[in-house]
Amino acid sequence: MKFLVDAQLPIRLARFLQASGYDTLHTRDLPQQNATSDSQINDVSI
Repeated sequence: MKFLVDAQLPIRLARFLQASGYDTLHTRDLPQQNATSDSQINDVSI
């Protein structure tokens, strides 16, 4: 299972999921970080 954690949630949630073995990204891990547009986030999530 993969997770994409959005900016409204804490980055520590993404790190917790990663440490638990889940393939996880937080929007801060993306090139534009939390300024990434919704359409770009949607493209990443597919």
